[in-house]
Amino acid sequence: MTFPVVFHPFGIALPAHAVFELAGYTLGFQLYLWLRRRSPAQRVPIEQNMWVIVGCVFGALIGSKLLALVESPIDYWNMRADPRAFIGGKTIVGGLLGGWIGVEIAKRRLGIHRSTGDLFVFPIILGMILGRIGCFLTGLPDHTYGIHSNLPWAVDFGDGPRHPTQLYEALFLLLFGIALRIFVGSASSDGLLFRKASNRSAEADSTATRSNGALFRAFLGGYLCFRLLIEFIKPRFNPYLGLSAIQIASLIGAGACLAHLLSGRGMDRASTTAVAV
Repeated sequence: MTFPVVFHPFGIALPAHAVFELAGYTLGFQLYLWLRRRSPAQRVPIEQNMWVIVGCVFGALIGSKLLALVESPIDYWNMRADPRAFIGGKTIVGGLLGGWIGVEIAKRRLGIHRSTGDLFVFPIILGMILGRIGCFLTGLPDHTYGIHSNLPWAVDFGDGPRHPTQLYEALFLLLFGIALRIFVGSASSDGLLFRKASNRSAEADSTATRSNGALFRAFLGGYLCFRLLIEFIKPRFNPYLGLSAIQIASLIGAGACLAHLLSGRGMDRASTTAVAV
């Protein structure tokens, strides 16, 4: 295989990364809409929901860019005269943490006191899996590969065999998503997502009261722990106590998720006022 991979449908050159990233956004959003229709207990009024999404999007954009700058300050400084360097370059960890902060700010402004994250977990996982496949097919230009390795499954992106960390992450997300569905989803409000409409209404109030938000915290905390570890087999700038900026952010974020889960702050505080549109 030659990297980067480019598809040529009808004679048009389409980079694999763009194709898979678009597929991730599109399919992830469609899955979110499907889950939302099947889970009335998780909905908030449509106008409030749109502002929450706006907070998520802007928070994710700011967070992903800021962490990218802190992660690779030398590279950005060397390319400071090229505006394209500041348009591209994002980090998933920064996007997730920034999005979480943006949502919490929006909810505070709107007076929403219940968790809204559970519905996004599986759409995010689907989008990230497709996105990481696109990163893998892009090869060296994407800067998401691992360090050089002699393992039999190492991949030569053009400068010798390396850990295909993009595929490690895609596989982790797939297995982690299945585990969340089995061990966390069934005990949280997400357990309602895959049930028939005739069954879910009666169960919605009591289940959402117990554990709304636990699924999102478990997902984010688990993913951040994975990123903390896998960064050790990636080329990285690690001046922060021997860790990279992504590792520091992952450590702080995972700690915050654990604290929320243990304190019950991921649960609904006003579940009885929940509302469907």
